[in-house]
Amino acid sequence: MTDHTTHYVRPDVQAFLAFLNSTGAPPMSELSLADARASYVAMGQLAEADPRELAVIRDLTCPGPAGDIPLRLYDLRDAREPGPAVVFFHGGGFVIGDLESHHSLCTEVAAELDLPVIAVDYRLAPEHPFPAAPDDCEAAARWIATNSAALGREITGLIPMGDSAGGNLTIVVTQALVEQPADVPVVMQVPIYPLSDDKPDHQSFRDFADGFLLTADVMNWFSEAYQAVTGHKRAYPIYGDHSTTPPTVLVTAGLDPIRDSGRVYGAELIRSGAEVVFLEMKGTIHGFTQVRKAIPSAQEDMQSIFKAVKLLLERLK
Repeated sequence: MTDHTTHYVRPDVQAFLAFLNSTGAPPMSELSLADARASYVAMGQLAEADPRELAVIRDLTCPGPAGDIPLRLYDLRDAREPGPAVVFFHGGGFVIGDLESHHSLCTEVAAELDLPVIAVDYRLAPEHPFPAAPDDCEAAARWIATNSAALGREITGLIPMGDSAGGNLTIVVTQALVEQPADVPVVMQVPIYPLSDDKPDHQSFRDFADGFLLTADVMNWFSEAYQAVTGHKRAYPIYGDHSTTPPTVLVTAGLDPIRDSGRVYGAELIRSGAEVVFLEMKGTIHGFTQVRKAIPSAQEDMQSIFKAVKLLLERLK
């Protein structure tokens, strides 16, 4: 009989975790904010795949509720036919992460999907607690929907996409833009290991609280900084309306403390009749999208995500 406390861990994930757990580095929650943010970008430089070559990588800004929001446009092509664009929201617990931390990943998304990608550098907590992040992300998505000319490509639909906190923001923005449509529709959403709810006792929290990159300690630190309002749909989109959700590629990681938060969201979508491709990447950790050099199997996981996005795009035609 299998001991239920042992979990399948891929060999390359095991090796990466052994390396991380042997460094004796202090947890992020014990670092200064500046050092925590710098260490997140530095880990990416160490563990992440190199950026892809693209025709266009351009920084720009859009107006937001509290000043200009930095954006970065990625495109494999100088010019293209009218079509949808990915609006990318980075992860980092609403506290860390920026355009640099997810630069390689955004180049990968742009290259593999052959779509424009616009990354959004929303305000971070604790300087700007909830609801600054969703307010910025929604404002940016609405601006992108209206401003094809400024982007130099005609955008006919939006595909919100993001990892972790960015997965949460993906769902929140999608719900807001379905409720109050922007100038072009949300045609699909791609939340990757998102936080969707505020239930404190998921089994995955207990199983993976320590030793799997994202720890309970760091999650508490993020949570105290962000100050999300319990039961609020812009903090926890499980409380939103799911009946009008556009086609969704939902991704979870098998060894992730917030895995079950993604699963319960998927269950709500299915119950509501939304079209969902649900991919649980077994034997890997939260954050796999950004450590593709250290965990080579994560590159295959990304290919599965891209195939799912292309499948749903084909069905939209």
